[in-house]
Amino acid sequence: MNFFLWLGRFEGISVLILFFVAMPLKYMMGLPEAVRWVGMIHGILFLMYIFTAYSISQEENWPGKKLLMCVLLSSLPFGTFYFESRYLKPQTQT
Repeated sequence: MNFFLWLGRFEGISVLILFFVAMPLKYMMGLPEAVRWVGMIHGILFLMYIFTAYSISQEENWPGKKLLMCVLLSSLPFGTFYFESRYLKPQTQT
């Protein structure tokens, strides 16, 4: 699970770098190489994240909704961070 948490953080950072650094470099400065490299790294991290999420969901018997939210949120900026905080952190009882 620790690997999955770190993978989600790296995937989340990679999408932010892609959207807010590489894409502006491409469209404002004419540097398409930034999107090519960051996009490839993000794609690899994204696929690893999805495959790892599916594997963990099978091992830990996640409800279908939890896996669905993981997949949906992983495609949004800041989504993996939200998923971690909402669905993976132990809930404190009061």
